[in-house]
Amino acid sequence: MTPLRKRVAERLVESQHTAALLTTFNEIDMTEVIRLRKQYLEQFKEAYGIKLGFMAFFVKAASEALKATPELNAEIREQSIVYRNYYDVGIAVGGGRGLVVPVLRNAERLSFAQIETAVADFAERALANRIELAELQGGTFTISNGGVYGALLSTPIINPPQSGVLGLQVIQDRPVVRDGEVVVRPMMYVALTYDHRIVDGREAVTFLKRVKTGIEEPARILLEV
Repeated sequence: MTPLRKRVAERLVESQHTAALLTTFNEIDMTEVIRLRKQYLEQFKEAYGIKLGFMAFFVKAASEALKATPELNAEIREQSIVYRNYYDVGIAVGGGRGLVVPVLRNAERLSFAQIETAVADFAERALANRIELAELQGGTFTISNGGVYGALLSTPIINPPQSGVLGLQVIQDRPVVRDGEVVVRPMMYVALTYDHRIVDGREAVTFLKRVKTGIEEPARILLEV
């Protein structure tokens, strides 16, 4: 095992052995985000020199959802719960030597362009094994996009001492009911794995509903409502 793979293995086993892990699911209609992305794709690329992806929307939506559910941005230290008032979001990316999770510092303050630029840089440097150790430390929450590999459903494992991780799945056209009619929409399952010692089902469902609302009504992300 490489040193990186050995460390990842240790952390995953630690998570399974020390936390009370539970996963809750929801599904998101991606219609509006896809429409918005398509509408502004060229202008965004011309203005910032980077492609507008989906990750920026989810980072923004997750940051707002974490404000409503601070337990998912907290950690347990011995007999205490430590709540944070900042949001350092780890983004899981595939690297040349395995999965790494570099951290977006103060993600709630970043613009869409700053998020997409940072994520693209992480992905490029991860493939070249040039992610610095300091960039992998100190995250308060994690987003893992298994959908890029085609995953329909998965249960991600939290990165201790974090209390939650959001797993994104593949986008698929599926029949859904809207206003009493069956229509086809681009749908995505999302999974939230959380530490049940600190996060209850109410907070988990609230978080996922806030993320769902933010993605299905992206104007809310910009207005922070």
